[in-house]
Formats: sequence, C-alpha cells, structure tokens
Amino acid sequence: MNKTMRKRALLVIIASTMVFLAACGNNIVPKSSVENKDTLAGASIGVQVGTTGEIYAADYEEKGATVIGYNKINDAILALKQGKVDCVIIDEEPAKNFVSLNRDIEILPEELVTEDYAICVEKSNTALLEDINRALAILEENGTLESIRDNYIGANKGMSPYVSPDDIVYDGTLVMATNGTFPPYEYIESGNLVGIDVDMATAVCDILGKKLEIMDIEFGAILPAVQAGKADMGIAGMTVTEERLQSASFSNPYTTSTQVIIVRNGESDVAPLFSYDRFKRNFIDEGRWQYIVNGLWVTIRISFVAVILGIIFGFLLAIGRFTCDKTGKCKILNFIMKAYINIIRGIPAVIQLLIIYYVVFASTNIDAVLVATIAFGINSSAYVAEILRSGLESIDGGQFEAGRSIGFTYAQTMRIIILPQAIRNVLPALGNEFIVLLKETSIAGYIGIRDLTRQGDNIRSATYDAFMPLIAVALIYLIIVMFLSMLVSKMERRLKKDAR
Repeated sequence: MNKTMRKRALLVIIASTMVFLAACGNNIVPKSSVENKDTLAGASIGVQVGTTGEIYAADYEEKGATVIGYNKINDAILALKQGKVDCVIIDEEPAKNFVSLNRDIEILPEELVTEDYAICVEKSNTALLEDINRALAILEENGTLESIRDNYIGANKGMSPYVSPDDIVYDGTLVMATNGTFPPYEYIESGNLVGIDVDMATAVCDILGKKLEIMDIEFGAILPAVQAGKADMGIAGMTVTEERLQSASFSNPYTTSTQVIIVRNGESDVAPLFSYDRFKRNFIDEGRWQYIVNGLWVTIRISFVAVILGIIFGFLLAIGRFTCDKTGKCKILNFIMKAYINIIRGIPAVIQLLIIYYVVFASTNIDAVLVATIAFGINSSAYVAEILRSGLESIDGGQFEAGRSIGFTYAQTMRIIILPQAIRNVLPALGNEFIVLLKETSIAGYIGIRDLTRQGDNIRSATYDAFMPLIAVALIYLIIVMFLSMLVSKMERRLKKDAR
C-alpha cells in the first residue's frame, strides 16, 4: 500500500469512527423502571465502590437486584444516563449537583436512609481523635460549621466562604485523605480541591494550629492510607459503619446526609458530540486545559525516569542471568533473579504500585510521584531483562569463541560483539515495552497522583461530560505512542544500516 492509499484509508477510518460516535451519542434512553425503593428488586443498581450506598444496595441483591460498582460516582451516573443501570444510590447533596446539570435524570422523592458523616483516624491515635472532637465542638458552637455548610448548600450558597484567621501560629501539618469527586463535599474547582469537607478540615486544623495538607486519592484507598500512616485523617463524606470501625476510629458527626435514588426520567439530554460549547465547557472554562497540561507533564516525568530505571536494572538482570546460565556459576544468585522476574511479571502493575506505596514505603513521607517512578521502573525492569536475555541468547555461540580467540576478555566480547547485535535484535520489543510502560502510568491516580488520566477524570467530575475529556486523553496518549514508534523505527533502520 503506497503513501496516498494509506492516507485515504486513515481518513476513512476516522470518518467512520466519527459517524459511529455520533450515532451512539444520539441514542435516547427510556425512563427507568424504578419508581421507589420497593421496585429495586430485580433492578440493576449503580453505586460507588466502598460507599454506604453499596452496602444498602447489597440488601436488595437477595431480592434479585444486580449491584454494579464503579470507582467513581460520576461513572455510575454516566452508566445510568446510557441505560447500563436502572438507578444509582448516592448521597443527597451530590445527587442534587448531578441532577442540576443533567435534565434526563431525577431524584425519587422517597428517601432511602439517613446517616451521619464523621472523620476517620488511625485506631491507636486517640490523642488526635480527641483533638478533632474538641475542634468540631468549638466549630459547632460558634456557628462555623453551619456557615461552611450554608456556603455550599441552600439559598445562601457562596455567601459565607471560610477564611482562616490571621493570628494563627502553625506548628506542623495534618494530612487529609479524600476523594475529590463528591460535590459539594469535595471537588475540583479552578484546579483546587474545595468543598464542605475541605473547609471544615481547614477550620479544624486552624483550631489545632496545624497546616492542612490534602491527599486526593480513590475513595477505596482512603482507609488504607489512614491505616498505613500516609494520612492523619480521612474525610470524604464517610458514614460510620461496623465494618469501618474495625479498621479505624471515627470522630463525632459533623453533618447529616440522606441516601437517595437517582433514575432516568425519560427526557432527552442529547447534545452534539462535537461542538464549541462542549469544548469550551471542558477545556476553556476555569482554565481546565491546564489540567491536561499539568497531568501530561507528570506522566512524562514518571515515564521517562521509570524507563531509565527499567533499562539499568533490566540490563543488569539480563547480563546476570545470561552469564549465570552460560557459566553454570552463581546458582543461588540466578535463582534469586529468576524469582524476582517471575514475581514482578506475575503481579499486576496496579497491585505492585499499591504494595510499594502502602507497605514498602508505609512509614515514610516519600513523594508519591517518586514512589510511582520506582514502582514502574521495577515493573519494567523484569520485562526488559527477559527481552534483553532473549536477544543475548539469539546470538550464535561461535561469536563468543571468535571474540575470545582474538584476545578479548569476556566483558570485552559482550560489550563489543554480543550486546550491539542483541540490542539490534530486540529493539522493536524494547520499544513496545516502553510504550506499554507509558500507558501503565495511567494507574498512578490510585495513590493520589494527578497524572494525565487522573486530570481527565477531574475534568469529567467538574463537567459531567465523559466524551470530550476521555477523547482528549486518548488522543494525547495516541500521539505520544505514535511519536515513540517513529523514533524506534528510525533507530531500527539506523542500526540495520550500521550493521551493513
């Protein structure tokens, strides 16, 4: 296929994709069959994983309901709008935010259950728990808590923002773990985490003379972060449950909420997939394009350093294993290297990331970006090692004998004769490994890193639009991958030319 035909084929693929997406975007989903909590039996219920909504929904599974968990409540709402679930169980105030921005969904008038929110701390940290309870009592008594709630909820919304007093002398910090996708309690606005919980935590820290530091992570990771000492307290619209009490201690309640049911109302909420207004809302308003830029920079930093670590450690592992196999020496060392490679390749990257962050570096305050870089470098090193080892083994044994016969040492033979040929043989596979590593960094958000994927999620959380942010993130990854593929191809052609 010549260059012109390739261009035409690419245009046809793009045009077909656009038509398909446009057709998908114009589907009108019928009204939900759920009319009250008595009709939840047999329905499919969307919930956020780890929330009390998931607990209450589980009660209906015995009655034939299907509970589908999502990492983000925004994804559950999107699934509802697309007809993938019949309803969503969620806290009332976030539900009001979703409904106000989506005319095709509504809140059923019947309340499911009323619950209290509290702050979680590590079970042995009774001193901090007492301090938090004392601060909450002061804030309740002087009306600060009510003022903070009124600033985000009700007719006086935006009229009473919390401002820290000027005369506070701070002594240390308190780290708050939260999940910034839960308006009005915590959400991203103009690149900053704001909300009832954020202001309340700031006010508590002001009374205690501590600076507030916020860790924005997945909801399900908040309790583990508190248990591991990565965060001093967890605040994310958390309800006290018997299961959670086994893992952490909870403060006195600071607000009350209600679990409600959101359903489709049968109205149309169809909007063009491609429009300036939609683009403006996702990327121009409040400077949200900066989310993408900042996230891209974090992704590139992690990927670049992780690639270097992967090459260094992978090279050492490959040489070590190859030498041990060839000479029959250092059997214990060879066994250890084999075990390392098998373990790293056998455990999913996201599990490795969580283990390294919450277990290996549990007692340190090491930066999450550095932890992610180390984790991805370690993960990549095992694959790089096997790729390089296969390249070394592909070289005919006579090459070694020829090198040694002309007086080269083993190291000189490897460096001058064997390694250049091996690298040339495995360069495409190494290029693919680096591309896979780049895409694997998209899981960095699990430990609170605002990488490219996480920043796309933040835009979705602010605009409740899945299409534009996801397509933008996907295109950026695609462009980077195509650029890397082009570089690998050029290097491969250069090496082949040099080989002649």
